[in-house]
Amino acid sequence: MREKQLTFASRHHQLTNINVWTADSQWLAFDVRPSGASFTGETLERVNVESGDVEVVYQAKEGAYVGVVTVSPDLPPRYVCIHGPEHPDESWHYDFHHRRGVIVQNGEAQNLDACDITPPFTAGALRGGSHVHVFSPDGSRLSFTYNDHVMHEWDTRQDLRNVGIAVPLHAVTPPKQHPREYDGSHFCVLVSATTAQPKPGSDDINRAYEECWIGNQGYIKPDGRQQRWAIAFIGDTLSPQGDKQPDIFVVDLPDALEDYARAGDTPLEGRNDCLPAPPAGVTQRRVTFSGLAQQPRHWLRASSDGSAIAFLKADRQGVIQLWSVSPNGGEPRQITQLASSIQSAFSWHPEGKAIAFVCDNSVMRCDVSSGDCQRLTIQRDEAPSGDAVVWSPDGKQIAYMREVNGWRQLFKVAAE
Repeated sequence: MREKQLTFASRHHQLTNINVWTADSQWLAFDVRPSGASFTGETLERVNVESGDVEVVYQAKEGAYVGVVTVSPDLPPRYVCIHGPEHPDESWHYDFHHRRGVIVQNGEAQNLDACDITPPFTAGALRGGSHVHVFSPDGSRLSFTYNDHVMHEWDTRQDLRNVGIAVPLHAVTPPKQHPREYDGSHFCVLVSATTAQPKPGSDDINRAYEECWIGNQGYIKPDGRQQRWAIAFIGDTLSPQGDKQPDIFVVDLPDALEDYARAGDTPLEGRNDCLPAPPAGVTQRRVTFSGLAQQPRHWLRASSDGSAIAFLKADRQGVIQLWSVSPNGGEPRQITQLASSIQSAFSWHPEGKAIAFVCDNSVMRCDVSSGDCQRLTIQRDEAPSGDAVVWSPDGKQIAYMREVNGWRQLFKVAAE
């Protein structure tokens, strides 16, 4: 097998689930979180997949931690990551609602999202923590998931996970009435709508997460029109019996940047008693109605032409298979007919013809049209990490992680 180990240091190396390659397919960006949910890494780094050279991209300071790094689709690369608070203390330290996005280029960091937690709040600023920031395919804007400090302080049950986007409308500079407030380079809005108490059997959701950009240029609507900007995400509904049922939701987004600053019935910036709201005209619609797999953890991923959103779901025998559905809705298509369950998140070949994932303790390449799967790495007693299996921009390589002598190391394998 054409597998190559890329890192060897006696520490953990962590890939994010998408956009970890530089545009020239030469470098992989990673962070150095110790393991699991511990967010205590202080550097963002990258490794050259040919030479094995490792470079520090960014060094956090003043007690802050960084991680979950992704890369822009252009050159020179821009890196974006979760950044914890500097000078953390008992009242303000790293948490879901106390973190921000930071864009790093040439070692210099700039806040992506502004923070304003003191009323009156500021449109375009957030009020808490953004995370897992992913550039759009053209590199002009970013998506993220979000938790809210103001709601957390008011009632933790109202601090609901949501999906937001950052657009280059203008920088946001709220008045600084609290020492933890700061400026941001992008105008940020939520695009999902959640409620703490969904009605069973309805399209209400209490959590929006694991989002993706749809298509390199959006997708084609049933009437033949091009929807240039759209996001798909997982929303947790309640079944008629009251059980959690994750399904796929889609939001169509405006073309014009100024439309992101147009408020609907609820302020973009939120109120003391409610979360920030999507811009006027941005509404979510449900695309699937039969549930998604809750394990392994996975993120929705769309084909480059925007025609298909891939996801994981159990078949009638309980085996986790790969499926796809159109952003317009309709009957989902089962892609794989595997004997054992898929074990990981996944990613598309850049041309949309194949998907890579872990199954049967190996990295697999699945042809989307036929469902045929090719084993790319040898079958071991322990599976590669399920967190990330990421295709390179040139389509020739797949990056992933597995443990060697107790340390999580980075690997690549030839994809063809």
